[in-house]
Amino acid sequence: MMTRKKQRGEHGGAVTNLVVLIVLALVCALVYLARHPIMRFLAESWVVDEPSAHADALVVLGDDNFYADRATRATELFRQGVAPIVVASGRRLRPNAGISELIEHDLVERGVPKEKIVRFVHDADNTIEEAEALSKLTAERHWKSLVVVTSNYHTRRTRYICRRVFPGSVTVTVAGARDGDFAPDRWWEKRRSAKLFGRELLGYLDAMWELSEDMKEVKGTASAVEKDGTIWALSMRDKVHFLWKNFACHLHPLSAVLS
Repeated sequence: MMTRKKQRGEHGGAVTNLVVLIVLALVCALVYLARHPIMRFLAESWVVDEPSAHADALVVLGDDNFYADRATRATELFRQGVAPIVVASGRRLRPNAGISELIEHDLVERGVPKEKIVRFVHDADNTIEEAEALSKLTAERHWKSLVVVTSNYHTRRTRYICRRVFPGSVTVTVAGARDGDFAPDRWWEKRRSAKLFGRELLGYLDAMWELSEDMKEVKGTASAVEKDGTIWALSMRDKVHFLWKNFACHLHPLSAVLS
């Protein structure tokens, strides 16, 4: 009797396992068949294009691509009367030359009057530093609204950064420029497009860490240490917190996000 019940249990367990495997196989097959629509949806949802109707200035983020797609998009918005000024933002490459000059050249070539362009040279190494530099320029010019123009794949991270770097009194919207190296409807077909998208996803997580409250606390503590010249000026709690957060940050920024 017990043997029969055991056999039935084993038979039922085998059937259940078989059903589970069949369901998993069907799900995998459906995901595989729908992979292109899914990947297309992910990329198209990632792109932000929400320029305001009117702003004090348009800002072309550097570095623009080989095709000058950002400058082209900014010119379109300028012709539509979105803003009277276009800022050509770019890194310094030489004492008297940089990315901003190239963007200015592209804007003029596409029809933006040179006197309507503000050439903005900076030494930023990433989008956060560029946004911080632009925030200072905005304060100096007393601008209250900006439309930031960048590549389509870069828009969501740019919006996230600008919302946290610029003061609340400044309205910042983002306009997405088509990019010759990234087509949202078929980005998986090219290795370069896939790398751009993957790098942006990681860059977004990195921006979340860099602009998090923990990171701000680390930077604030680091400033105090630098000012005093020694970590021993801090309390024991702050010493431990400072050392741990700095270790996590330098080990890998994403490890702090996930911890």
